[in-house]
Amino acid sequence: MILLNKEPVKRVEKIIKEFSPKLRVKILDSSARTATEAAFSLNCDVGAIVKSLLFKTDKEYTLFLIAGDKKASLKKIKKNIKFSDVSMASAEEVKTITGYTIGGVSPVGHLKNVSIYIDKSLGRFASLFAAAGHPNCIFEIDFLNLKKITNGIIEDITE
Repeated sequence: MILLNKEPVKRVEKIIKEFSPKLRVKILDSSARTATEAAFSLNCDVGAIVKSLLFKTDKEYTLFLIAGDKKASLKKIKKNIKFSDVSMASAEEVKTITGYTIGGVSPVGHLKNVSIYIDKSLGRFASLFAAAGHPNCIFEIDFLNLKKITNGIIEDITE
């Protein structure tokens, strides 16, 4: 239970509880640092894992929520969202902007405001699992509520 006392996890827990008292942070016995590890720990399809990927886009940072079995497509991001310059944020930038370390980046509770785009292929799953501020912490949510809690824009952004 010590993980629930970590500030990034508490930040996620506060936001998801305010959104819906039914949502809660779950601690996994093993790491969920990667989508594959998370799917193994949760005994679910790797596509149901929400990868939160921070990119530098033009002059700002943008978070892309990608299905665990997909890869972000820079070509589609540039074409569909009309960004001219797109690159992955560094680990240091991820920590500064989101307040989370890579492997525990949650779709909610970022230190700085970021635009959020959601991979439309996540809609294939009844339940999704997203990081909750630490590589061993996740929360379960459905696609519609993920869109609502993040104010995310649904888009075709994967290959």
